[in-house]
Amino acid sequence: MAKVTTTKELAQGGVRKRKSQPAPFSPPLTVSHRELLYKGSDDRFRQVIYLFVEVLGRFSVCRDAFGRSIGLTGSQFAVLAGVAYRQGEQGVTIKRLAQYIHLAPTHVTTEVGRLIRMGLLQKFAADDDRRSVLVSLTAVGEETVATVNHFVRRVNDVLFEGVSAEDLERAEGVFNRLSRNSEFAIAELRVAERESAESDSRWGMGR
Repeated sequence: MAKVTTTKELAQGGVRKRKSQPAPFSPPLTVSHRELLYKGSDDRFRQVIYLFVEVLGRFSVCRDAFGRSIGLTGSQFAVLAGVAYRQGEQGVTIKRLAQYIHLAPTHVTTEVGRLIRMGLLQKFAADDDRRSVLVSLTAVGEETVATVNHFVRRVNDVLFEGVSAEDLERAEGVFNRLSRNSEFAIAELRVAERESAESDSRWGMGR
C-alpha cells in the first residue's frame, strides 16, 4: 500500500522535492527573412499563412457551389466563366484561358472537351492560324453564365464586403509574387524529395 504523507511530515520537510523541469521546447523559426519576423518571432507570419489557407479553402467552397448550381464541378465553372470573360469577338485560346484562370493547360483542355460535349462551349480554328484552336460559348453556354451570375454576384458581394479597390490592388501584388515564388518552391520540394528518396535508397543498400 502506498504511504500517505501526513501534515506533520509536510511541515517537517518530509516530502521529496520535485525534480526541476526541463526548459520548455522552443520551436525553430519557419522562415529566415528578417522582414517577416516581428521582434524576432515568426508567430505573425505563421498566423497569416493559416489565414491564407483558410480563406483560399473557403473560396474553393464558393467556386464548387457555383459549379454545382449549374451541374458542373468547380473547375468546369472556372473554365466556363473564364471563356465568358476572355472570348471577346473571336474566342480565346487554351493557353490564354489557362493563364487567366490559373489552371494547368492540360487540365483546361480536358475540361473544355467535357464542356463541349455538354453543349456549353464550341471550338474552331483561328482565321489567322489554322493550327490555333479558339474556344467560345454556345448560346446555351451564354444562357448558363447569365443564369449563374446572379448567384455569383450575391456571394461575391458578401465575400468582399468592406474591401476597397486599394485593398484588391495590394492583394493582387502579394498573390502575383506568391504565384511566381510558389513555382520555385514546388521545384525545391521536388529536389528535396528526390534527395530524400536517393538517401533512403543508399541507406537501404548499405544495410
